[in-house]
Amino acid sequence: MNKVVHFEIPYDDMKRAEQFYQSTFGWQLNEMPEMSYTIATTVPLGDDRLPTERGAINGGMMQRSTRLSAPIITIQVDSIDDALKTVSQNGGTVVVAKQEVQGMGYTAYLKDTEGNVIGLWELMH
Repeated sequence: MNKVVHFEIPYDDMKRAEQFYQSTFGWQLNEMPEMSYTIATTVPLGDDRLPTERGAINGGMMQRSTRLSAPIITIQVDSIDDALKTVSQNGGTVVVAKQEVQGMGYTAYLKDTEGNVIGLWELMH
């Protein structure tokens, strides 16, 4: 089984959204201006950069767009290329093609048969 490993929350106003999630839930937020992205830490990371609490995940926040307009869960796969082929075979569509994320891995976004946008994550080997 492929597991949910990340979430993303779109915003219209970055500072307003950051204030809300920090004040409401106590999340640690780190802006990555070069990526137009904010890392949302909901649980501390261990030395292996994985959450220290079983079942917990961290996420991020980004500018809302027409393609990425609602909260997104991200599923880790062994190969995004293979996963996107399977998505297409099963009636889904590619929303954002595979792209590298700063030497950490690869991401892509798909739309399932119900119109939901889902993220994919592949660790860099």
